[in-house]
Amino acid sequence: MKQITLKEIAASLNVSVTTVSKALKGYKDVNEETKKLIIQKAKELNYKPNIFAVNLRTKESKTIGIIIPEVVHHFFSSVIKGVIAQAEKKGYLVIILQSNESKELEKKQVELLINKRVDGILVSLANETNSYEHFYEILQNEIPLVMFDKIAKLVKCNKVIINDQKAAYNATKHLIHVGCKKIAHFRGPHLPQNSIDRFLGYKKAIDDHYLTYNSKLVYLLEKMTFKEGEYFAKKLIDEHPDVDGIFVNTDLVAVGAIKAINDLNFNVPNDIAVIGFSNWFMSAVISPSLSTINQPGFEMGKQAFKLLFKEIKLKKKGGEIKPKTIELGTDLIIRESTQKSVS
Repeated sequence: MKQITLKEIAASLNVSVTTVSKALKGYKDVNEETKKLIIQKAKELNYKPNIFAVNLRTKESKTIGIIIPEVVHHFFSSVIKGVIAQAEKKGYLVIILQSNESKELEKKQVELLINKRVDGILVSLANETNSYEHFYEILQNEIPLVMFDKIAKLVKCNKVIINDQKAAYNATKHLIHVGCKKIAHFRGPHLPQNSIDRFLGYKKAIDDHYLTYNSKLVYLLEKMTFKEGEYFAKKLIDEHPDVDGIFVNTDLVAVGAIKAINDLNFNVPNDIAVIGFSNWFMSAVISPSLSTINQPGFEMGKQAFKLLFKEIKLKKKGGEIKPKTIELGTDLIIRESTQKSVS
């Protein structure tokens, strides 16, 4: 179907293109009767504004990009919902891209968004990302950038985070308070800052409560999958049969660990208490239900977009960008996996 132009509407009503344009934009200097005729004719002809022409004129695409490691991850899907909820209020379209924890794919996606001339970019880093040239390129192109959850401290941009170290400390402290003496940690890869901070929080809680830190109780997981949770729980019990608590970097891995512990005929939590991180929907429905740290994904998405939108508007006015970091709170959710029976 041919796209109707302002010129064709103007010709059909014997008025100028300028009058048609002003009428459709609601300008007050167009006669009300003429305005109604123009709006009616535009509807009859199924007129749609040329969005590309509008973008060129306003120097805005009204689109933003978000790059996340995994779309199916409960936490990141919550972030996306938070972003979209705010973006729709401001008339923005959200382009969602998944890096699959790959640095190379992340770089290509950044290049794609730059070429698409998006108004801003939201990013949670891939686990493989160990250099940041592609993010510096975003900043060099004067495109507003906000990092969230998995961030790079060296990149000077707005950020939305939680205090991973404090949250991990509280999770480990909870295991200690329910009587655990030998606590293992299933940590994530070395690269993401949040994986490092969760390990540091675990270690600090061990040290602060006069338990003996043992590096052999720390297991490094590369993919953070259900299967890794199963595998490393079995490995842990084989190597340390007297272990009585596990702090796990994320809930999906913790669920795998609980399955393995049950399969080996150990009881969760009386033999081994388990606590996760994120508060996935599955955490409350498995048996036993999983104690965890509630990570506010939806709120993180909302705040990330709000920061981005402010920067977009400030950039349009030629204002100075002063990056800030918003830290959101977390909650300890106590469920069956750490509620030991009192003997």
